[in-house]
Amino acid sequence: MVKKASSLSALGGLVYSTDSGRHCPDCNQPIAACICKQAVIPAGDGIARVRRETKGRGGKTVTTVSGVPLAEDALKDLATALKKRCGTGGALKDGIIEIQGDHVELLLEELTKRGLKAKKSGG
Repeated sequence: MVKKASSLSALGGLVYSTDSGRHCPDCNQPIAACICKQAVIPAGDGIARVRRETKGRGGKTVTTVSGVPLAEDALKDLATALKKRCGTGGALKDGIIEIQGDHVELLLEELTKRGLKAKKSGG
């Protein structure tokens, strides 16, 4: 059964084809040729900036790491490793790693040990 293009877009797009197999729902390419998950390294000066923040967080202290010159998958792995090293929780939001608590010195040491240029930012 062949569907029209208009009915495919109304249903959300092609997800499988007998010719090429599974398709990525985001870019509509075959999984082997998916272009939306390719590594994109953010532009910047290549220095990771570590700072302590409390504003807008209900008085809670959070240490943020921004400007890390890594692709999205490597950034997720780094965030997980940093959370384990600090023994706390955290998140990765819009390319910025957030670690719960005040761990500026520990994170600076860990980032330089991993070969990244890091410096303290803010007061």
